[in-house]
Amino acid sequence: MPSLDIHEVMKHLPHRYPFLLIDRVLDYTPGKSLTALKNVTYNEEFFTGHFNHHPVMPGVLILEALAQATGILSYITTEQRPDSESLYYLVGIDKARFKAPVSPGDQLILTVDVIKEKRGIWKFNAEAKVDDKVVSSAEIMCAQRGV
Repeated sequence: MPSLDIHEVMKHLPHRYPFLLIDRVLDYTPGKSLTALKNVTYNEEFFTGHFNHHPVMPGVLILEALAQATGILSYITTEQRPDSESLYYLVGIDKARFKAPVSPGDQLILTVDVIKEKRGIWKFNAEAKVDDKVVSSAEIMCAQRGV
């Protein structure tokens, strides 16, 4: 079962703290799917302003974590890395749903499956789970573009 630690994740994503939202890739199959982990901690900067009396991870950041997972899978599949010439950009989100809040102490399990790829534009089914329960899902599109 192939996996990537945080050092390998950072080789496949241009994001850095505080916007790197993938801690580990648990498993992947190039061209098909990827499962990643995000440890949600109270130390995250967004918790100080997002319901400090009842901290909740913003839904847009859950979607961003899923989008980062799609980027990693795209780079692994094409055997490329982010560089000064091109990046994968988030270009669309459809059917986004939020089913439960995500709080400090949760572990997000992020799963992305390729629906299709055409001319550098990828479409994925994406799902985030906590304790084996779906907390968010969406169809996400990303595209490789020059910088």
